[in-house]
Amino acid sequence: MKRRNFLIGSAAVVGGFAVGYRAISLRDTNPLNRHIRTGQTALTPYVIVDQDGVTIIAPRAEMGQGIHTTLAAMVAEELDISLSEVTVIHGPASEVYSNTMMFGTRDGPLKALKNLISPRSTQLTGAQTSSQEGFIKMRKAGAAARLALVGAASEALGVDLASLRTSDGTVIAKDGTKISYTELATAAASIDPPKDPPLKPRSEWKQLGRSLPRVDMVSKCTGNAEFAIDLRLPDMLYAVVRRNPMLGGVMKGFDASRAHQMPGVIEIVPIDSGIIVVASNTWYALEASKAIEFDWGPAPYPSSLEEHRASLAQSFEEGDLRIERDDGNVDAVLNDAKVIEGEYRVPYLAHATMEPMNAAALLVDGRLDIWAGTQFPTKAVKFGADIAGLPRKAVNVHTRYLGGGFGRRLEMDFISTAVHAAVAMKGRPVKVTWSREEDMTHDTYRPMAMARFRAAVSDGKPAALDLHVTAPPLFPSSNARETGNYTLSRSNASSKTIDASIAMGAHEQNYEIDNYRITSYASPRLLPVGWWRSVGESQNAFFHETAMDEIAFAAGTDPLKMRLDLLTIEPSRRVLEAVEQMSGWGSTLTNGHAMGVASFQSSGAATALVLEIAQTSSGIRLVKASVAIDVGIALDPRNLEGQVQSSLVFGLTAAISGEITLSDGVVDQTNFHDYRIMRINEMPSIDIYIHESGERIYGAGECATALAAPALGNALFALTGKRIRELPFDKYFRFS
Repeated sequence: MKRRNFLIGSAAVVGGFAVGYRAISLRDTNPLNRHIRTGQTALTPYVIVDQDGVTIIAPRAEMGQGIHTTLAAMVAEELDISLSEVTVIHGPASEVYSNTMMFGTRDGPLKALKNLISPRSTQLTGAQTSSQEGFIKMRKAGAAARLALVGAASEALGVDLASLRTSDGTVIAKDGTKISYTELATAAASIDPPKDPPLKPRSEWKQLGRSLPRVDMVSKCTGNAEFAIDLRLPDMLYAVVRRNPMLGGVMKGFDASRAHQMPGVIEIVPIDSGIIVVASNTWYALEASKAIEFDWGPAPYPSSLEEHRASLAQSFEEGDLRIERDDGNVDAVLNDAKVIEGEYRVPYLAHATMEPMNAAALLVDGRLDIWAGTQFPTKAVKFGADIAGLPRKAVNVHTRYLGGGFGRRLEMDFISTAVHAAVAMKGRPVKVTWSREEDMTHDTYRPMAMARFRAAVSDGKPAALDLHVTAPPLFPSSNARETGNYTLSRSNASSKTIDASIAMGAHEQNYEIDNYRITSYASPRLLPVGWWRSVGESQNAFFHETAMDEIAFAAGTDPLKMRLDLLTIEPSRRVLEAVEQMSGWGSTLTNGHAMGVASFQSSGAATALVLEIAQTSSGIRLVKASVAIDVGIALDPRNLEGQVQSSLVFGLTAAISGEITLSDGVVDQTNFHDYRIMRINEMPSIDIYIHESGERIYGAGECATALAAPALGNALFALTGKRIRELPFDKYFRFS
């Protein structure tokens, strides 16, 4: 970036990408310059100063996980200003804010696409990467802005830089003279800070490492926080969408003669797979949409779940495979031993965000504005530009608070419908709100998946473990949504598209098993599938940790002690030892109580969970959850605990009752009455231990999601003697 703007520099290089590399390599101006008002100064792409104070830019979406607080604290810490004295806002859509950890590193969560999608366009939030990716560059941004302000003060006072210090938003001279950041902002814009500013040692942190009040707490508690669905603009129109309930099927035709006569209806806009009804308010649009008669084309996938399951099973024989791990000689050991084996199955799952999909758009004078709660604003720019026929520089995305994301708001379908409506109603803003039913039945679901395992035991531990997993790969499904090519065939799941999601979490575990093989198989595309909280780990933790429990039972070994004996990596041992102590594992339990354990390496973070349950007259009761997680460095302990609690609720809900089913190719579940979410009275008490192993940051928002199902399943076996290998569990047990 040019002079008078910030160069994000760092000596840290991961997988060939320097932290802040994108900002260094760009030659355009600071992306904030097109958004700031007169009197404001953008010292870096993350810091704006004006007469009212300091605004910090958060490059990641705030969808309830508290990331705006943590990212802003990184900047504020180095800027020497209290987080309570700054304003925090979403950053504009810009490649300066790209998430280089997602695609740009050797071990990035989406490394399968690093040769297909430019990391420069990946301003996305997901995969627990926000704190990890921002830890250096956000602090560098704060440090650089502080040095620019100090430089301006040095010139203004005519004193040496070394004689100045900063505190609470002011630069202070040796004689006690203080100049506020707001007074220095204009002059500081002409100061070139160092490309690699030094950072505070951890011993000097005043905000990071402590539990901070969330910056969005008051507005969300008072109802003043503005989510995308709250948007109101002058002269706004309102719309709803109706699409083919056979997902990916076309609309052959429709009869809207009745709808056109209904109150408030302004326009009915055809799109590829359905229509958008535009009206003077959302209720009128919704009622009119029900009066339209459609001729829907068939689904491009089998119409029954039985056929979907058969397709998965067939993939073990005919699907393209990849051996993800192959230690020792699994076949030789299994051929000479008594083998235990089993098959596991998990269903499709919906994201079921509390705020249904919605977005607004306005096309006027060759400019397109989009308002949405999106996890991927730079992709929204691309889609908006393509639909409206505009250059990308003419598209502006306003990211709002997200009422839940979980991967669903990485998709572009809800944004695309708003842009189509805006193109049809040029000159007036249009907000398109999906009904809960449209949202639930047109999701990009967590894949249905299956696993088979074979194992042998010796001396109280596994002598060999052979685990085979299959699921539809996520990226071909995503590509089909972008290109409109929904054709079902095994060629669409070729070895070239076996992505990390299929075996994610299955092959990275730290168990020392001499003969250990993990194989993944790509099944054909079936229902549209996408990124769901913890992605492939959500099923593979269930497969892997249930198999480990079955091995322990066959070996006559305590399942927690067996895991400890197999774990040599210190963080994995520490978190498992922590839940052993927290839960009272091994002590005599009250009659009718039992415990289950699961231990997992989730996105690099060692995690362990012990779940205690009880048999009551009204069903199985969840009593207590003991969770331990290694976060590397706890930047905000209370917020981390909140994320662990949230991810556990999400995982337990899915394990107990989560399931998407089909009837004649149409999704059955339409709302929370038949896609049930856990109630607060059904939750166990939760004890959390946050372990800090060192300098690397790990995310905490998905780990417990993956462990919930295996820990609960193992507890159910300990309580009842019934080994359940299929989710959800409420098919087999009643819960209270």
